[in-house]
Amino acid sequence: MKERLISVDVMRGITIAGMLMVNNPGSWSYIYSPLRHASWNGLTPTDLVFPFFMFIMGMSAYFSLKKYDFAISWPTFWKIIRRTVILFAIGIGIAWFGRSLRGLAGGKAFWDAILNFDTIRILGVIPRLAICYGVGTLIAILSGRRVVWVTAIILVVYAIILITGSGFEFSENNVIAIVDRAVLGVNHMYSDTINGETLKFDPEGLLSTIPSIAHVLIGFMAGKMVLTSKDNDSRVIKLMVMGTCLTFAGFLLSYGIPINKKIWSPTFVLTTCGLASLLLGLLIWIIDIHGWKKWTPFFRDFGVNPLFLYVLGTIFSILLGVIKVGERSLHGYIYKDCLVPLCDDNVTLASLLFALLFVGFNWIFAYILYRNKIYIKI
Repeated sequence: MKERLISVDVMRGITIAGMLMVNNPGSWSYIYSPLRHASWNGLTPTDLVFPFFMFIMGMSAYFSLKKYDFAISWPTFWKIIRRTVILFAIGIGIAWFGRSLRGLAGGKAFWDAILNFDTIRILGVIPRLAICYGVGTLIAILSGRRVVWVTAIILVVYAIILITGSGFEFSENNVIAIVDRAVLGVNHMYSDTINGETLKFDPEGLLSTIPSIAHVLIGFMAGKMVLTSKDNDSRVIKLMVMGTCLTFAGFLLSYGIPINKKIWSPTFVLTTCGLASLLLGLLIWIIDIHGWKKWTPFFRDFGVNPLFLYVLGTIFSILLGVIKVGERSLHGYIYKDCLVPLCDDNVTLASLLFALLFVGFNWIFAYILYRNKIYIKI
């Protein structure tokens, strides 16, 4: 693939913009249904953005490591380990930063607020990306052509763990919760509430990270498919076939293994990877074959610096929640005092408008970086 596929940058940008939007509503109490995660079993559009990014991250890993000829060498190993450690450290740093500022805003003493390592959440979106990138790319390089079988084994073994360990129940007896409590400790886990029941259950926990590695592996295989195809027409056909097979497999198997993002079920992996493959094939057909590109710059700008912009957006979100304007946070002031009246007291519409404005604000930085040809790799 001599030319750069704009569609890959656009898809990456769509997922980052989507992640920023669904993570930053005006109010968590007022959200349109498609912008909510499924409470337990099921799939919503919001459930797609994170796995789509992991899929495209696997593709990008293939493009990047091809320069090293996928050799098992110190330069390759060092590149993977270095990026993994940096990503994980950034994830922990953001968790600490957010908890510290919220503690200070809540009236805690300075040292009590910043020395919060005994209660900081260890895993989350960025730490999961770090682990999946590091483990996934190492597996892909070491397994070579057997990567398909390794991916299948990961999903089958995880399915067995879920079936035998009450993995489809939202309860303390769920094997995922048991492992996370034992390894991470309840003080370092996310608290989730479903149907009025609150439980220490981390949707980015340790055990459920294992199947998410398959996203990177499937993306890695898709990257190879794209890079080794002779032209865009061939790429579209292969991606569409792959996407159709994975999506149908995921939905058919969901009768026995429910699609569930919070436990990252094997059917969730298959279905979301299948849909990601179909979307990429569609984007290549629209953008790279037919040249319909006028709508793409907004997402392209996000797509060339994706992780940096996600981190930046997360920091902005934290600051909006702790900066005070009178008795409210800046977030609350913009939403309740500015947007709700603007939307004639339609609180749900105002919540959506806040999220869209937040994405637009972050795009300003994406545009500046792209226009000045600044590419920040994390």
